[in-house]
Amino acid sequence: MNALGKHLVLELKDCNKEVINDVNFLRDIVISAAKEAGATVLGESFHRFEPHGVSGVVIIAESYLSIHTWPEYSYVAADVFTCGDSCCPEAAAQLLIRELGCKSPGVFELKRGLLATNGEEYGNRPAQMVI
Repeated sequence: MNALGKHLVLELKDCNKEVINDVNFLRDIVISAAKEAGATVLGESFHRFEPHGVSGVVIIAESYLSIHTWPEYSYVAADVFTCGDSCCPEAAAQLLIRELGCKSPGVFELKRGLLATNGEEYGNRPAQMVI
């Protein structure tokens, strides 16, 4: 079965509370992760919440990367979604895990837009842990 895209869902626990509350650091790191994956960055938008937390998205030609942080819980939810075969979303995930100081990462992979081949059914398979 062929897929149009690969979507990595990152569940990052025990992250560095200081860096995951720094909007400028997170903007730079998510953009760096997109570039590390081999993606073409088209734009970005980030917001810092009061008293804490950051949400952001980096739009890439191949899809997007997103992040939402809960510093009070040392937790980060992030997505790396790429279409086609020109990017390596796993490289972006590894950079995020490292730079956010994550001690307990979980990375799950979803194949998006599965296409039938050789008489197989269309559909999606459950997410599987990859890192």
